[in-house]
Amino acid sequence: MNDTVTTPKTRTKTKVERPKLHKVILINDDYTPREFVTMILKAEFRMTEDQAYKVMITAHKLGACVVAVFTKDVAETKATRATDAARTKGYPLLFTTEPEE
Repeated sequence: MNDTVTTPKTRTKTKVERPKLHKVILINDDYTPREFVTMILKAEFRMTEDQAYKVMITAHKLGACVVAVFTKDVAETKATRATDAARTKGYPLLFTTEPEE
């Protein structure tokens, strides 16, 4: 008789979780010129003239507009760079980020 006990080998599979996404939001203000807002959207978020204009008008009408969705680090960097670019020109333009549900 065979007295050997064998146990099955178990494999642990690591599950890689996708990074949480964050929205970049354009906050409307009544002082920053529309042309400057579209220029920032085109430069920082690589939008076409038409896309930038639509985002700017939506923010103007609704008070805020989601510009794009990125990972947290990218979203915060882009929002900061866009806001800083406006500040250097003396405009109160503001971009914020928040987690996407």
